Amino acid sequence: MVAMLIRIGFEIGLTCRTETTLILALSPHTSYAGRVVGSDRLRTSPDLQTQDIVDPFGNRLTRLKAPPGELTLASDCIVENDGAPDPFDWNARQHDIIDLPPETLPFLTASRYCESDAIRDEAWALFGTSPPGWARVQAISNFVHNHLTFGYGFGRPTKTAADALREKTGVCRDFAHLMIALCRAMSIPARYASGYLGDIGVPPSGPGDFSAWTEVYLGGRWYTFDARHNTPRIGRVLMVHGRDAADGAMMTSYGAYDLTAFKVWTDEVEPASDAALVDLLRQRPDVPALTLAPVGAVHVST
Repeated sequence: MVAMLIRIGFEIGLTCRTETTLILALSPHTSYAGRVVGSDRLRTSPDLQTQDIVDPFGNRLTRLKAPPGELTLASDCIVENDGAPDPFDWNARQHDIIDLPPETLPFLTASRYCESDAIRDEAWALFGTSPPGWARVQAISNFVHNHLTFGYGFGRPTKTAADALREKTGVCRDFAHLMIALCRAMSIPARYASGYLGDIGVPPSGPGDFSAWTEVYLGGRWYTFDARHNTPRIGRVLMVHGRDAADGAMMTSYGAYDLTAFKVWTDEVEPASDAALVDLLRQRPDVPALTLAPVGAVHVST
C-alpha cells in the first residue's frame, strides 16, 4: 500500500550565450523506477534531442546540446513515497574498515568538496571521545547544524567542507559536505545526496528549491542524516548521490548561460486513480520562483 503521493517538478529558464552542452541530474533516482505516475522525463522548449544516461552511482542523467537563445527545462510527475520519517537506529554500529563492503570504500576518502584529510585533526579533537556508531554520527550532525548559519547568500560553487568549517556559513550542500568530511575523517563511509525535500509535515519555509543531505553507512545499510534540519523529515525524494556535489551537480555546463527562472515544487497530493492524477498533472502548478540563483550548477567551460 502506498503511504504518500508527492508531486515533484521544476521549471528552469536559461539564456544560452553560446552553444552549450548540458549534463543534467534532475530526474528521480533509478530506485524510483516503477513508482512514478505521469512522465518524469525532462522536457525542453524549444524541443531538443536528449540522451539518457545512468552513471556508476545509479543516477539518471540527461545530456543535450542547446543553441544560443532562450531555453526552458521542465518536469512534472507524481511519485510514490512511503511517507515515513527518515529511519533512525540508535544501535546502528560503526563497522571496522576490514569489514566494510567494497562498494562503500570510495566514500571513506577525501574528494573534491569533502577534504576529510585536511580536517582530520579537528574531527578527532571534536568527536574522538564520542561513542562509535550512531551516537558519533549524530554528534557530528549536531555540531554541523549548530556551527553553520544557513543562507543563500553564503553559497558559492567552489566552497568546500573546510571552507564551511572556517567560515561557519553555508547552504544545504555545505552542511552536507562538512558532515561528509567529518564522518570520513572518523573512518565512517559517507556520501552526498540531493533531491526534493518539500515542506511536508513542517511549516512553509518559502519558495521551493532542491535540497542536499548526507547518507552514512552504519549497521549494514545507508542512513539519511540531514545536518541542515537535524531532524527526521517526511517526503524526501532522491535524485542523485555520489562522493560530493561534483558527482551530484544538478547542471553541468560546457558553454555559457544565464539563469532567468527557477521554480521547484514538492507537494503531497491526495490518493486517486491514475487517470485522476494524470489529469492533475495537466494543471500548471502555481508556485513562487526562487529569487536567488541556487548553488547547484557547475560551469565547466565558457
